[in-house]
Amino acid sequence: MATAAVLLLAGCSGGGGPDVATAPVGLRDVVEIVNAPATVAARAQSTVSAPAAGTVAEVLVRDGATVRAGQPLVRVDSPSARERLRQAEAADAQAAAVPRVSTPRLTGFQGQVDTTATAAFGAARQAAVAVPAAQRAQALAAVAQAEAQYAAARAEALASLRSLERGIGSVATALASLGQAQRVQTQAAVTIARSTVDALVVRSPINGTVQLGGSSPSGTSTASGLDALIGGLPAAVQGSAASALNGASGAISTSTGSVVAGTPVDSGTALATVFDLTSLQLVGAVDETDIFLVKPGVRANVELDALPDATFTATVASVDLSPTESSRGGVTYGVRLNLGAGRANDGSTAPRPRPGMSAVVDLRVRSALLAVAVPAASIVRQGARDAVWVVVGGRARGRVVRLGAQGDDYVQVLDGLHTGEVVVTRGADTLAEGRKVP
Repeated sequence: MATAAVLLLAGCSGGGGPDVATAPVGLRDVVEIVNAPATVAARAQSTVSAPAAGTVAEVLVRDGATVRAGQPLVRVDSPSARERLRQAEAADAQAAAVPRVSTPRLTGFQGQVDTTATAAFGAARQAAVAVPAAQRAQALAAVAQAEAQYAAARAEALASLRSLERGIGSVATALASLGQAQRVQTQAAVTIARSTVDALVVRSPINGTVQLGGSSPSGTSTASGLDALIGGLPAAVQGSAASALNGASGAISTSTGSVVAGTPVDSGTALATVFDLTSLQLVGAVDETDIFLVKPGVRANVELDALPDATFTATVASVDLSPTESSRGGVTYGVRLNLGAGRANDGSTAPRPRPGMSAVVDLRVRSALLAVAVPAASIVRQGARDAVWVVVGGRARGRVVRLGAQGDDYVQVLDGLHTGEVVVTRGADTLAEGRKVP
């Protein structure tokens, strides 16, 4: 980095010994770098897999072709998936054919009895009026008593009939609910089985470049087209629906070496991966001791193992919240960067990296222009504080300082020093308070 002024010119001091050097404090640009290993990644990538066991009937694109979202890639022939659809449709048709249970209106019988009884009581009353006067009152009283007894019996019978109707209605409701629940399950099975058959024509989920065969890389999505469908069903139906399809939705992606017509596949076998290469990213791992210095917008220089004679630029896009524990027990955090253009050492444009390439990222986490700075070797520890040896009147005097950006060679001093003061730049760890330093 360029020097902005006359800086820290080292000079040996005879009285302090040949291993002690001093220099005046000056101004310098200081950049603090955090190094992180990283891997090149596509803007997006998605692996598609076989929705059911069968064979590859037809490959509809060539390897390395540019495809658009929704474009057919591979057609799979699966007799088992078609048979499951046939069975599901048959079960649904059978459930739909179950007759509906109706509730009989038992109180209707009571109305018929009431009509008959009313006619009978009317005839009895007419007959009572026709008897001689001496017996008429007694006959009418007998008819009235019979009507009262009938009314009491009618009320009791009507209550019993209504209770019975409610009981039968509850049974009918329960049977109807059971039938409805069964129909929900059979319809869900039909929907999923039909979706499996439809998904036998495997389509690209995104725009990009297709790579046929292989296995689903870690951290990428595997699309069978059924997970979202099953997840949208009622909770009570999800388990039985997935079981009915023999686990077609939750299969773990397996690999196949190549995809050609006639290749046997299982449910979940990876058929192709589509890469969106419109832009490239870097996924880096930053140690927990440095992660608070890394923020979105921080710029970085990047070197790739595959292109040792080129340098690329990058900018931090996001920092992961969840940590990753390394095999050594340390903790790192993922940092995602947008990868920019690269230049070779001769000034020409560097080749475009490929996903999966290894890189080292130099994150410029802090920088200071024309800052008060001293060599990193000048800094000593006094307890829990940073300090330097300042030469005052030819003797070493310890002074606590507050540091800012810390580069590999120079360190910014925020408080405690001024330009022109002389500090010990070599052999600081051998001095003591008041020692003579000519």
